[in-house]
Amino acid sequence: MKNQKSHIDLVPHLFREEYAKMTAVLCRHFGLKHIEIAEDIASDTFLKASEHWAIHGVPENPIAWLYTVAKNKTRDYFKHISIFETQIKHNLKYDQPQYSVNIEFNEQIISDSQLAMVFAVCNPANSAENQIALALQILCGFGVEEIANAFITKSETIKKRLQRARNNLRKDNFQLKTLTKPEIQSRQETVLQTLYLLFNEGYFSKSNNQLIRRELCTQAVRLNLILTENPLTNTPQTNALLALMCFQSSRLEARTNKKGEAVLFEEQDKSLWDKPLIERGNYYLVKATNGKETSKYHLEAGIAYWHTTSTDNANKWKNILLLYNQLILIEYSPITALNRTFAFSKVYGNQKAIIEAEKLHLTESNYYSELMGYLYADIDYVKAISHYKRAIELTKSETQKRTLTRKIALLQKETN
Repeated sequence: MKNQKSHIDLVPHLFREEYAKMTAVLCRHFGLKHIEIAEDIASDTFLKASEHWAIHGVPENPIAWLYTVAKNKTRDYFKHISIFETQIKHNLKYDQPQYSVNIEFNEQIISDSQLAMVFAVCNPANSAENQIALALQILCGFGVEEIANAFITKSETIKKRLQRARNNLRKDNFQLKTLTKPEIQSRQETVLQTLYLLFNEGYFSKSNNQLIRRELCTQAVRLNLILTENPLTNTPQTNALLALMCFQSSRLEARTNKKGEAVLFEEQDKSLWDKPLIERGNYYLVKATNGKETSKYHLEAGIAYWHTTSTDNANKWKNILLLYNQLILIEYSPITALNRTFAFSKVYGNQKAIIEAEKLHLTESNYYSELMGYLYADIDYVKAISHYKRAIELTKSETQKRTLTRKIALLQKETN
């Protein structure tokens, strides 16, 4: 009995879901130095699925079919290597993949391999941008073009980044095996930062004229979940970051309108908020408070939590501002400073917030100009429109330009 679901839809879906898992397990046998071999076998497996399923239909258990094919392809590869070694062994280099017939794809091995691969890819020797690019390619199965879109840059630039990052990966002695506590402690901060940046690439996307790249958010959540499933990586920071992702993801549907334009928080249709995701966020936030530490992820998760509470809550914005005051001391960034100023306006009013914003000296930021336009909207229409026009000049996002143009039109309508 064959599965009736079309292979045309199923293969790309399974590729996104299983490719990274398959590659991670295969790298236990080939090592990071020969990661391309593992990737080639995984890619060939999905290519065979696409061809075979088109003729014979989708098998009853397509995932099991994929792993069986991958296992057989790997065994064939090692068989050929073994024959080659017996014939001209003296010409082989010592860094050839080691022959192994014990190839398994059970849940525990897949889980351990994925976790190890996450820690391998998040290599401190690579820049943050290169880590994200490598994570998108190896851990999420993204192509060069997709990664270029996520970074709003040329494909050739991404190819060079990936090449440099992969070279560092090959030079690393990190082993894809069950991780020790010291190995985890030495890299966990880098891993969490990479997942945080990956999520933000999706949540505040400027690529392909999209405000949101849901697939990036989804992949970041998936990888973060892997960390919570292992006792050594299931830390308060890990749970705080996952809580933040859940709270933020819960409002994705409401953040844009049908035209893809941004919808201000206070204008969002709260019926579109994902209540189960908010509940999951609450669950992970509670788990995150079991320790004594307070990280930036705890503070940002707390801010995101308060955003999901009732707008009638009198203490809402006061609590959000207090959390921003703590966050800016832990890790200053222009975006954090601007977001804090927005919260400041909710507590002390727009006039005082304008004074706070001017102290930041961020006049070359489109976010600053947009915030100033918002703050001046009820005080001085002319200045508000001027700031919105400046924001349009500074942003590269066509979606954002349309959103700002609509705001200007509304202000001009009110003045007439």
